[in-house]
Amino acid sequence: MADIVTMPKLGFDMKEGTLVRWIKNEGEEVTKGDVLAEIETDKATVEVESTFSGVIFSQLVETDAIVPIGEPIAVIAEKDEKVDLESLLGKKPEPKSSKTESIQEKEDDTTKDKTTVASKEDDRERIKASPVARKMASENKINLVDVEGTGPGGRIIKKDIEAALESKSKKTSQIVETKPDIVKEKAVEEKTETGTPLPSTIWLGDELSREENRKPLNKLRQAISRRMVDSKQNIPHFYVTKNINVDPLMSVYKQVNETLPAQQKISINDYVIKATALTLHEFPNLNASVSDNELLQHGNVNIGVAVAVEGGLLTIVVKDAVVKPIRVISQEVKEMAARVRSGKVRSEDVEGSTFSISNLGMFDVENFAAIINPPESAILAVSSARKEAVVIDDEIQISWRMKVTLSADHRATDGVEAAEFMKVLAFQLENPLRLLL
Repeated sequence: MADIVTMPKLGFDMKEGTLVRWIKNEGEEVTKGDVLAEIETDKATVEVESTFSGVIFSQLVETDAIVPIGEPIAVIAEKDEKVDLESLLGKKPEPKSSKTESIQEKEDDTTKDKTTVASKEDDRERIKASPVARKMASENKINLVDVEGTGPGGRIIKKDIEAALESKSKKTSQIVETKPDIVKEKAVEEKTETGTPLPSTIWLGDELSREENRKPLNKLRQAISRRMVDSKQNIPHFYVTKNINVDPLMSVYKQVNETLPAQQKISINDYVIKATALTLHEFPNLNASVSDNELLQHGNVNIGVAVAVEGGLLTIVVKDAVVKPIRVISQEVKEMAARVRSGKVRSEDVEGSTFSISNLGMFDVENFAAIINPPESAILAVSSARKEAVVIDDEIQISWRMKVTLSADHRATDGVEAAEFMKVLAFQLENPLRLLL
C-alpha cells in the first residue's frame, strides 16, 4: 500500500520548509531510515529520513519549493504497485511547485511578446527566479533586475541571491584608513622603543575609522530573535545561582580521560548533562511546558544542548538522558554537533527537548544567565570551572568551583523548588562516580 511522505515539523515555531535537494529519485528503492531529501528551515539544513520502505513512486515537489508543514512531498509505494494519486491524496494532485513556476514562466514569455512598460518593477516580475530566491530577495530588499542568474536558462536561484548579499556586505563594510603613513611610522616607532610586537590594528585616536555597516540578519538570527523576544516578553523568568565544588569532578574527569582515546574522551559538559537529567527526574515541574492554564510534565527527559554554528546557535537533543550511560551521551553529542556544523543535521537531532543547557565554560566565563527556550519551563547556564580561594573548615584553601544558574518559569515553579533542584544538582556533580554507574 502506498504511503505519503509529508513536510516534517522540525522545530517549535516552524511553519514551512524549503526542499533544497532530493537525495533519492523517482523509481529508486528506499528503506526506512534512508535519507530522502534535504530540507532548509530558518535554523538549518536538515536531512529528512524515510519512515517507509519501498520505491519512490512520485516526488510531489521539486527543489527550491517552499512547502508548509504537513503537506505531501512524495509518495512511496511497493515495487510495480499501481497508485491512484488522486484517490491517495484525497484530491486532484497539484502539479510540482516548479511546474507551477514553469506556468508562470510561460506567461512571462507570452508577456514578453507584448508591448511592455519599461519599468524595473515590470522587469522584476518577468525575471525567472526560484520561489526561495524571490523570497530571499524580498526579505533583503534586493532587486532581481540587478542579479545575474546562474540556473538553467538564466534562472535566478538561491546561491545567486547569497552571492548578491555577500557582495553587498563587502561594499558596506570597507575600512577607511586615515593617514596610513603616519600609522605605519608610529607602529614602527613604538615597536622600536618597546621591543614588543604590536597588534595588527593599532588605535591612534582618530587616525582609524570604520564606516557604518548595515548587515541583514540571516534566517537563523531572525528565528533566534523571534523566539527570544517571545520568551522574555511572555515568560516570567527568575534566576537561582549556585557555586558548586567540582574538585571531585575535575579529578574523575582527568583520570577517566587518561584511559580513553581522543575521540572517546568525556567532556565536563557530558557530566553536566547526565547530572541534570538525573536531577530533573526528581523535579517534574522543571521538565515541563506551560500551555494556557495547563502544566505538561514530560514523561521523558530530553536534554537540549546549545551548539554554536556560523551565524547563531542550534540546540541538539539528547533523548532519554536519564537512562543512557555517560559514554553514550558523550558520543551522541559529538556526532550531532558534527552534523550540525557540517549542515547535515537530522530532524531527530533538533526535535523534542524538554530542558536546555547552555555551557560557556570553554570561554572562561565566570557567570551568566540564559533565556528560557520555549516551550520549556527552565534552562541551565553553565560557567567555567575555576580555581578559587575558599574557606573550608575555617581555613583558606584553593578549590575548583563552577557557577551554574537556573533560569525558571515562575508559572511552572517557585524559588524554593528551584533552590532544591540546584542542591540536588550540586550533589550529583560533587559525587561524579555516581554518574559513571
